[in-house]
Amino acid sequence: MQVLLLVLLLLLPLTTQAEYLGNLSANEFDANSTANPFRASSPFSSNSVTNEIGNYGGPFSNQSATNPYATEAPRLYDQQGNYRGKLSANPCDPDSTSNPYGRYGSLFSPDSINNPFGVGSPYNSSSPSNPYGRGLRIEGR
Repeated sequence: MQVLLLVLLLLLPLTTQAEYLGNLSANEFDANSTANPFRASSPFSSNSVTNEIGNYGGPFSNQSATNPYATEAPRLYDQQGNYRGKLSANPCDPDSTSNPYGRYGSLFSPDSINNPFGVGSPYNSSSPSNPYGRGLRIEGR
């Protein structure tokens, strides 16, 4: 019986569910936007990227968007589910939106939120800089 239980546990995939943290957006009227200080961006919310003592906004957490040494920063996804990099202050992480030479942080990369003619266009509904759009989905671990 114990062997059967062990075999079943080894065969079952161990997955972790991503935690929804809100949308990286300039839309201050959207309840899920990081620009709305009363909902997703509340500094009192435990899973907010603006909470300075939380896991996702604190300067010392490895999962923080503001820690320049974080390796497990929150991930960004557009409305179609495409990965758009890590919301991170780490300029050395190749997936960081703060890496000026990386795919998701360069001003010249079409996949970067910093490119005003690519993903970062204020006319794109998924763009974080569009004041009327939904922005990018932020997911933590």
